[in-house]
Amino acid sequence: MGDIFSYGFMINAIYASILASIVCGIVGTYVVVKRIVFISGGISHTAYGGIGLGYFLGFNPLFGAIGFSIMSAGFLSVMRKKKTQHEDTIIGIMWAFGMAAGIIFVNLTPGYSPNLMNYLFGNILTVPRSEIIMMLILAAFIMLMVTLFFREFQAVTFDEEYARTLGLPVDKLYFLLLIIIALTTVLLIKLVGIILVVALLSIPSAISIKFVKSIGQMMVMSVLLGLLFTLSGLFLSYYLNLSSGAMIIMTASAGYLVSNFIHYLKKKSYIKGIN
Repeated sequence: MGDIFSYGFMINAIYASILASIVCGIVGTYVVVKRIVFISGGISHTAYGGIGLGYFLGFNPLFGAIGFSIMSAGFLSVMRKKKTQHEDTIIGIMWAFGMAAGIIFVNLTPGYSPNLMNYLFGNILTVPRSEIIMMLILAAFIMLMVTLFFREFQAVTFDEEYARTLGLPVDKLYFLLLIIIALTTVLLIKLVGIILVVALLSIPSAISIKFVKSIGQMMVMSVLLGLLFTLSGLFLSYYLNLSSGAMIIMTASAGYLVSNFIHYLKKKSYIKGIN
C-alpha cells in the first residue's frame, strides 16, 4: 500500500477527498434535512453550461461552473419567492438548459473537442495542485458561512414559518444556503462528476440521520462517513483499475444498504425490548 503515497496525483486525490468530505458532510446535512436533494442535482447539472463556456472562452472550466451554479441558485431563489412556477418544474428546466448549453459551447469550440467525461463522472486522479488550492478556498468560505449562520440555517432548514416569526430574513438565508450548495457541487465535480454529485451529497447524511439526535452530530457523522467512502473508493479504484468517481459512489451505496440493515436490526431489538 505504501506505493500509493509515492505518486503526486494520489496525494492530490487524498487532499481533494478530505476537503470534499468535510464540506459534503456539512452541507449535505442541510440538503437531506430540508429535503432539497433534487435542487442540488439541478444546480450541479446547470454547472455543465459553465464548464462548456470555460472551454469555449479558454479559461478554467471550474470557474465557469462556479458562475453558472451561483446564477442558477439566484434564479431559483427569485422564482421561488415569486411563486409563479412550481419549484420542481424550474429545476427540471435548469437541469436541461445547463446540460444543453454545455454541449453547444463545446461544439462551438474551435479545434479539438475536449473529452468532458471527467466532469460528468469524475476523475479525482486528475486534480492538479492549483485546483486543490481552489477547493481549499471554497471549503474555507463554505465552512465560514455555516459557522456564522449555523443557528439561522438550522431554523430555516427545520421550519421556515417559525423562522419568519423569529424575524429572520428567510428568503436571503435560503438564497445563501443555495449558494453554499452551488459551491459544494462545484467542489465535488472533479471528485465524482456532475452525474454523481447528488449521491455523495446525500448518502452520508441520509445514513447519519438514522442514528443521531442533533444536526451537529449529524454533520460530524456525515463528514466521517464521507471520508470513509471517498478514501475507500479511491483506494479500491486504484487497485482494481476502475473509475474513481463511480467506485466512490458504489462504496457509499454499499454503506447505505448496510446502514439500513443495522437500523432495521436496531429497531427490531428495540421493539422486542418493549414487548
